[in-house]
Amino acid sequence: MVSKRPVQIFLAGDSTVANCPPHEAPMAGWGQVFQSFFTDEVKVHNHAKGGASTNSFIEEGRLKTILESIQPGDYLFIQFGHNDQKPYGTEAFTTYQSYLTEYIKGAREKGATPILLTSVNRRHFDEKDNLVHSLGDYPQSMIQLAEKLEVQLIDLLAKTTKLYESLGVEGSKQLFTWFEPNVHPNYPEGIQDNTHFCEHGANEVAKLVIEGIKELQLPITDFIKK
Repeated sequence: MVSKRPVQIFLAGDSTVANCPPHEAPMAGWGQVFQSFFTDEVKVHNHAKGGASTNSFIEEGRLKTILESIQPGDYLFIQFGHNDQKPYGTEAFTTYQSYLTEYIKGAREKGATPILLTSVNRRHFDEKDNLVHSLGDYPQSMIQLAEKLEVQLIDLLAKTTKLYESLGVEGSKQLFTWFEPNVHPNYPEGIQDNTHFCEHGANEVAKLVIEGIKELQLPITDFIKK
């Protein structure tokens, strides 16, 4: 009897998804902990990279590497936006959509399923303790493209916004890499990072992605650990 190969999930994204190196611990992207939510029937391949935008990821050959390995029945999860805002990035309603389309078409040509994920929000509250949206038109642009190309989407911006607001200004710090000086050996000067998660935050955001998978009723739902 031939054993079935695991379903593969390939992750394309930026530092909020990526595996962080040991010297940055406990900083972690949600992709770093994602495998732990699945049984052995699923294999997660995290290709996300700090600083990556939709265009730089392709220019560095990272999408090509994924498409060489992805097979029918596999998944490509795509989460960009943070670095698309930077000078080397893209424009929300033009180049961002055209680059995202390359990921979608590439996956579909291989018989795999693309899943779009809007960017995780940054932890940025105003003086009235309201969370500020700082990702411009990129999330809306992705939602628009998902509708146009009939791609399933997990609105991680909405989910993380709700999560941070539920914890409040102080409570939401626990999700991020926040340390006073001389508390953590990797951050002797201290750190106040409102973009990058700590391991706890990465786990909480990964749970939101799992929630999205269940809402979309993707077949891999069967392989989520109880």
